[in-house]
Amino acid sequence: MSNIDFIHEEKAADIGNFLVGRLLPFRQKRSIGPFVFIDHMGPACLADYENLDVPPHPHIGLSTLTYLFEGAIMHRDSMGTEVEIQPGAVNWMTAGKGVAHSERTPEYLRRRDKSLHGLQIWVALPKSLEFMEPEFFHIEVTDIPDWEEDGVQYKLIAGEAFGKKSTVPIYSPLYMIEIKTKEEKLIDIGTHLFGESGLYILEGEIENQGHTYGAKQILITKDAHLCSFTMKPNTTVYIFGGEPFPEERFIFWNFVATSKDIIEKAKDDWRNHRFPKVTGDDGYVPLPETRLR
Repeated sequence: MSNIDFIHEEKAADIGNFLVGRLLPFRQKRSIGPFVFIDHMGPACLADYENLDVPPHPHIGLSTLTYLFEGAIMHRDSMGTEVEIQPGAVNWMTAGKGVAHSERTPEYLRRRDKSLHGLQIWVALPKSLEFMEPEFFHIEVTDIPDWEEDGVQYKLIAGEAFGKKSTVPIYSPLYMIEIKTKEEKLIDIGTHLFGESGLYILEGEIENQGHTYGAKQILITKDAHLCSFTMKPNTTVYIFGGEPFPEERFIFWNFVATSKDIIEKAKDDWRNHRFPKVTGDDGYVPLPETRLR
């Protein structure tokens, strides 16, 4: 990845009763294409008395993508959805004008030792779709394109690249790609990408222009066509990117919008319990007193 504009290492963030590694946003970079938020969950080994419990909370103006490597999460939302996500599958929830959901350890795992590891991602919606009706899609692992080329394993989790198209129903030009290799390999995929691009090293190392980068680092370039690097043995990377939007995005807590007025209304609606209720979960996360960014 020549012409690297930013190198960032994930930072710990508290999402309630669970610590995550925050990859995006950070001070120097607020988005990568339409991607505005990326959290690395775990890896965490939870005892029989420890569970993931993120009570009902709201979203507007974005789609959430949950992708697990280990463990399981029960998703419930205000559209009436109740679905368990397993490793390799994708939960894709589009908030649009407003949705609430919860994420918890499934009941059958709550009193036993367990592990949890994955990525949680927000993708901003185009301005024309900020107020669309909420939607939810669960895509099984068998429905996600994957292939092997020259000993390298690829998976197109979302978007379009390599002449392939994921079944995740996106709303702007983007891609999220998983690449794994057990042997050292030169990866040159710039001709398949577009827009801005970020490369996250989950495990292992990559080399680029004489520099070596390791796990928990994310490299960002403004020109995805320059995406070329060497993967060391037993390395897994994720590449996120796409076309950035022409308008600025404002973020407050779980809200993403093209104007501060939209966010102020969402804050008032959540504070006064005007969001739709989550089916089967009567918890509530209070509105935090944090600054708009």
